[in-house]
Amino acid sequence: MPQLRYQVVNVFVTDELWSGNPLAVFQPEQPLDERTMARLGQQMNLSEITFTGPSQVADASVRIFTPSYEMPFAGHPTLGTAFVLGAGRPLLTLETRAGVIPVAREGDLLTLQANAPQYRAGPSAEEIAAALSLNASAIAGTPRFVNTGSEQLIVPLASPVAVAACQLNLAQFEAVACNQEGRSGALVWAADPADPTRIIARYFWSQRGQAAEDFGTGSACANLGGWLLAENAALPLKLAMEQGHGIDRIARLSLHINAQGEIRVGGKVRSIGHGEFQLPD
Repeated sequence: MPQLRYQVVNVFVTDELWSGNPLAVFQPEQPLDERTMARLGQQMNLSEITFTGPSQVADASVRIFTPSYEMPFAGHPTLGTAFVLGAGRPLLTLETRAGVIPVAREGDLLTLQANAPQYRAGPSAEEIAAALSLNASAIAGTPRFVNTGSEQLIVPLASPVAVAACQLNLAQFEAVACNQEGRSGALVWAADPADPTRIIARYFWSQRGQAAEDFGTGSACANLGGWLLAENAALPLKLAMEQGHGIDRIARLSLHINAQGEIRVGGKVRSIGHGEFQLPD
């Protein structure tokens, strides 16, 4: 039986060992069919896993699978895959289904440059507040769909207290947060009143009829950058986003928008383990 090896890394880690968002990176010697990749996504039951391969336009290609579908782009899988493939390299390019993503590396700190944002009008404050079990007064700005590689709803809230109070009304959430690919996901966030450069956030999505919350969502951090550009935020801008307080596992992400409006998302990556599967001939 052929062996399929993988490496497990945590992305957007803090100093705590069990922090950040886990990822399994597979490097198959021969291409795998989509059914096998999808089944491995279900088997691993992580928010995402990746499969690397050759590319004619980048240093490598990467395909990203959740337990139930393939993603065109996601932040922590892109950074984690670059960490595994790019040891000793200051820059690596990865071909995703959303385009070629450059990733810079300084030790265990990796930073990707996201695509330029695209926008779509979001639901009303009243609709999204009902989906999050909040009062409409908790919505502190314009909810907006943003796409820097994967479209998501970005929802500004009045305070970290409001972020912590969110509870999904799943049926309403799936209706108002549904993206153009038919999947529902939203980043809710607020600035820390004690430190305006620190963002407290949670990312919710629905998967197979169940509500889920992510540990650390790089694509949503990039989309937050797009939201800030739409709001004409002063540039350059650098923020730290913390996520995972509601599920007892903190992830720490950096968001930098330069004077030209280019969005970069980064974080530290740590190798945590490895393994292998025995596949049938």
